[in-house]
Amino acid sequence: MSFPIAIIGTGIAGLSAAQTLHDAGLSVQLFDKSRGSGGRMASKRSDAGALDMGAQYFTARDRRFLETVHQWQARGWVAEWKPSLYTFNDGLLGASPDEQVRWVGTPRMSAITRAMLGALSVNFSCRITEVFRGTEHWSLQDADGQTHGPFSHVIIATPASQASGLLAAAPKLAGAAASVAMDPTWAVALAFAEPLDTPVEGCFVREGPLDWLARNRSKPGRDTAMDTWVLHASSNWSRQHLDLSKEAVIEQLHGAFAELIGCALPAPAFSLAHRWLYARPASNHEWGSLVDADLGLYACGDWCLSGRVEGAWLSGKQAAQRLLDHLH
Repeated sequence: MSFPIAIIGTGIAGLSAAQTLHDAGLSVQLFDKSRGSGGRMASKRSDAGALDMGAQYFTARDRRFLETVHQWQARGWVAEWKPSLYTFNDGLLGASPDEQVRWVGTPRMSAITRAMLGALSVNFSCRITEVFRGTEHWSLQDADGQTHGPFSHVIIATPASQASGLLAAAPKLAGAAASVAMDPTWAVALAFAEPLDTPVEGCFVREGPLDWLARNRSKPGRDTAMDTWVLHASSNWSRQHLDLSKEAVIEQLHGAFAELIGCALPAPAFSLAHRWLYARPASNHEWGSLVDADLGLYACGDWCLSGRVEGAWLSGKQAAQRLLDHLH
């Protein structure tokens, strides 16, 4: 009798692994501490429609990933985003168009992971706190003390700092995950009843507290009833203001936005802030995925590679592939 494979985390990495295993005819069981899939590609529901508070867009350089993105496009899960791009540097806002193809989920970023999840079996709002091995099989324990299992293999697809605790059965892998430094990001959304009088739709900010800003309505398939903007603070600013109240974060980033945008800024109709503690790896790694094939324990995520959506997808696929190779 064969047991299912447990996958912890339903961001792009976990779902890429799940899909690869499912396509190979194996049974998978997914777990996620959140109420829905997506990880940092999750979208927040608000009074002004869905807002992409995490990943703003993604690029595709690897041939395998590009082929997959084109399949997603054919199914209507993603579309190309062609914003009018600017850079803010030395106190000046300047147009800086480029040739980069940028992709977004439609009608929101989380549409991609929702579609990838499909009919796969998943336990949401279930935070796994321990992964332990019996004589032959794996079991998981959640924050409520419930045990799940048995499983033949376990794939951990969470941010590195969370993964290191779940990898206790393989100290070498746990150590590798623990060595990954992750940068935080404060994200703020501002909605205006009247559209702002600016041509800017995306902007790379090279100074001050901000790092990036995007105009939601410029993305395909978005709700345009209000003019909503998503601002990301720089890793540096976010680290220094990690414990600031959400109100104070909104106030400071609103102020930075007002200084940079170069047009009158009315009071926002609404605002919200979200703190991503583990927004992106501080540096790139070349692991692809972390594997103890004999134990049947695997870890994957953007932190195993480039910190990008593409890196997460490739890492999950590689972990699944190595599991399959070991089975054969």
